[in-house]
This record gives sequence, C-alpha cells and structure tokens, in this order.
Amino acid sequence: MAEFETIIGDKPYRKDARGAFVPVESIKPLDLLIDGEVRKTIGFARDLSAQIARFKGHTFDDIGSLQALVAQEYGATLGGQKGNVTLTSFDGLMRVQVQVQDQIDFGPELQAAKALVDECLRDWASDSRSEIRALVTRAFQVDTEGKINRAEIFMLLRVEIEDERWQRGMKAVRDSIRVIGSRTYVRFAERDEPDGPWRSITIDLANA
Repeated sequence: MAEFETIIGDKPYRKDARGAFVPVESIKPLDLLIDGEVRKTIGFARDLSAQIARFKGHTFDDIGSLQALVAQEYGATLGGQKGNVTLTSFDGLMRVQVQVQDQIDFGPELQAAKALVDECLRDWASDSRSEIRALVTRAFQVDTEGKINRAEIFMLLRVEIEDERWQRGMKAVRDSIRVIGSRTYVRFAERDEPDGPWRSITIDLANA
C-alpha cells in the first residue's frame, strides 16, 4: 500500500481534491496513471531541488573561503565591494560569476515626481514629444501586482530635458529610490577558445 493511501475496513482509500476518501478500486485507471506520473516526477523534482540547494550553498562557501584565503595570504581583495566576483580558469575557458543585485523599491517622492512630469506634459504641445509621453505612461503604469515598472522608470531618468520642472521631477524620482535588500546569483559559463563566445551552463529549468 502506498504511504498516501488509508485503509478503511479492508480497502485502500485515497483523498480527492475536496478531501473526501475515495476507494482506490473506484478511481478511474486513467486518473491513477496520471497520479502515478505526477508523484514520480515530483519526487525527482524534490531530489533535484535539494541537490541544487546544496550545490549553491557549497559554491558560496567555497568562493567565500577562497576570498578569505586570498586576503590572508596575499593581502588582496578578490571581488568588488558589493560582493561581485568573477573567477576564470587558467586556460580562460571556464568562468564562475557571483553577482549581488540590489532589490529596489520607490518611496512617496515618486508621487511628487509624477505630478511634476504630468505638469510638463500638460504644458507641452500635444503633438510634441510623443515618444516621451509614451515612456512616461509606461513608467508610471502599475502592473497587476501593484508595482511600478522599474525598467521604464530608469529609462526615464536617462532622458535629458531642460525644463526646470522635469529636472525637479527626475530629482524626486532619484530621491524616491530605496534599496530594500539584495539577492545573490551565481552563474557559470564555458567556451571552446580563449577568445570565443561564452555559453551559459543552465541550471534553471525555465531556461534549459
């Protein structure tokens, strides 16, 4: 008997999606076949997920130990101030990168920025700067999760406009930026020749 089955009387039962006990003998063969495939695949996925988590932990530990060794033995710093580091094999064919990425949010100053930008748009001729209008619309548009489009906001900051209100608006955008945390990523790559293109070694199933 499978561990997820329950004996009631002398017959095995399984819970359905509503939590009701159903005799196994009354479950359609196709449903049992699908159930078995899902459970088998999920079992493999759990094992692989645990293996990747251990690998990631070991990788960070090993690189951290290497950085400490370099600092102790050679008085040098391996990597940047934020924790970014790139390690390349002696033959130049393999590379490991650790990248620390700030997580950004925006404070209440962003509303003041939007008011100033909207004022500019109202005063400019309706047929001018259409590309700026489109960019502003995308930048301040809230997505389905209630979040501002960060990429478009940063594109907005690169637009050079002399209008004093626009300048104040962009200052308000910069003042609104909050670093609320960071995430650390490790990436792997290899290539056939020292001057050849890098190929990522993909571990993420979504990009495999």
